[in-house]
Amino acid sequence: MEMIWAIFLAAGFTQGVSGFGSALVAMPLLTLFMDVQMAAPLCMLNGLLITSSLSLQLRRHIDWLRIRPLLLGCVPGVVFGLVVLKNISNTILQICLGGLIIGYAVFNLLTTVKKPEKMSGLWPYVAGFWTGGFGSALGAGGPPTIIYVSLTGWSHDEIKASLSIFFFISGLFTALGHGLSGLTTKLVLYEFAKGAPFTLIGILAGVYFYNRINRRYYLKIMFWLLLVMGVGMLVKALF
Repeated sequence: MEMIWAIFLAAGFTQGVSGFGSALVAMPLLTLFMDVQMAAPLCMLNGLLITSSLSLQLRRHIDWLRIRPLLLGCVPGVVFGLVVLKNISNTILQICLGGLIIGYAVFNLLTTVKKPEKMSGLWPYVAGFWTGGFGSALGAGGPPTIIYVSLTGWSHDEIKASLSIFFFISGLFTALGHGLSGLTTKLVLYEFAKGAPFTLIGILAGVYFYNRINRRYYLKIMFWLLLVMGVGMLVKALF
């Protein structure tokens, strides 16, 4: 499946540049070739490879006090998402993922966020829960936490480091859940192993361009592409 390698390359590049978005790029494209029940654990393993690499590069910017409430909220969310993934039809999951991607893209394209000085201590737990839930059920749990950190006023490097290490640790929980529930099959592991080199190339390319392109315009293009992919997924699921 050469197209899967291209998807992994694009996913690695996207997160290497922006610090997030690999699953949001990979999941709608992977579901063109496989069902959500296979795409979700495959996407999660790919995400672990990406976030572990970026976490090592950004480790000096990691603040564990900020990340801890996100992780505490994530654990019950992962369990909730696994129950959903095992018991809900592929069509409904595709509709949910398409709606999630469309909502996230529209939020970023149309909303100018005014960063508050302080946020309620409850919000990181809520963001962590829904990230765990969406991540384990749909393989793309990023939006709740990404929206949360965009409201915190943290620096760009702090946001990228926090997202990377949080998505890595939460991804470990989710991958463990996928394995214990039987979703991570030999075929999933085989496709992941074949695509891993392309993911690493994508990461290196993304990091190289990180300080060499206008990130604002790049993200605008990425959000428009996500909007198109989300609409395409809804159309595919509904018709």
